[in-house]
Amino acid sequence: MAVTIKDVAKAAGVAPSTVSRVIADNPRISLETKKRVRKSMKELGYHPNVNARNLAIRSTQAIGVVMPSSADKALQNPFFPEILRGIGSFAHETEYSLYVSTGGTEEELFEEVKRMVQGNRVDGIILLYSRVGDAVMNFLLDTKFPFVVVGKPYDQENEITYVDNDNFKASKELTNHLIELGHQHIAFIGGSTDLVVTVDRLQGYESAIKESGFPSPEEYKVQAEFLKSGGRKAVERLFSLEAPPTGLVIADDLMSLGVINMLEEMGLSVPEDVSITSFNNVYLSEITRPPLTTVDIQIYTLGVQAARCLIEKARNKEEPAKRIIVPYTIQYRQSTKRID
Repeated sequence: MAVTIKDVAKAAGVAPSTVSRVIADNPRISLETKKRVRKSMKELGYHPNVNARNLAIRSTQAIGVVMPSSADKALQNPFFPEILRGIGSFAHETEYSLYVSTGGTEEELFEEVKRMVQGNRVDGIILLYSRVGDAVMNFLLDTKFPFVVVGKPYDQENEITYVDNDNFKASKELTNHLIELGHQHIAFIGGSTDLVVTVDRLQGYESAIKESGFPSPEEYKVQAEFLKSGGRKAVERLFSLEAPPTGLVIADDLMSLGVINMLEEMGLSVPEDVSITSFNNVYLSEITRPPLTTVDIQIYTLGVQAARCLIEKARNKEEPAKRIIVPYTIQYRQSTKRID
């Protein structure tokens, strides 16, 4: 015989209406009561009719996660599986499912987001990037659909909830670390300048170089994909210069691995010939040789906070826009060296 709400209520010592409110995650029910009711549900093997409940409260109990276009390339970067782990962790706690977009081009991505919104497939969307003039972000703003950005929005900061690090400050600190080690020729390797994260990290680097009075030729600023192949291409350009750099600020750990490999092929070693600093502190950064000096941006926490903000926004359309800045730390390892 099927277990009913009344059975759960009796086992938990509450009214059936309280069980219904716990299933709907009503904020008026105390955490202690929720735990007791959920424990009884689990012990009795009770599974609520999610479809019927969602229809009643006009909720899908799902959130959309939008990767940068070309998700196949993005997933090569350990940043994305780790941030999805953080988002998934909070979603699981609050009984939400994830709907991850897989658009191959910007146009396909935009169409997929429109289907998510117009087809009522999700209660809200997390954008895992912030790009200048992004059609997806503009569409979500225009339709007033709940969304959160991981990264600083390119525009209308006060109207958009976002979760980010202080990338300007972190990049400036990394660059100053190289300056303190005696480096005067320091280059920057970043992603596309359409991405706000690249712009912030580039500006932090430029600020430190300007204050030091050291040279900063335009050739020292290279843009490439946030992939291992991007790092290799950047090295070819920088180390064919008449005065190649002795220190590098690289905007992503995966690019740094490509840089190290390419330098080795050219007969240069890290840190003996070139000191490297990087961003993200993905698991590879500690096991590569040499281990990378990198900014730990707390990727998992970025994901948890993004999911928390979105679910709050989805449940309460009047929730004001928030700016969550996740603190960073620099992990000093063996990829930098003092020079005379």
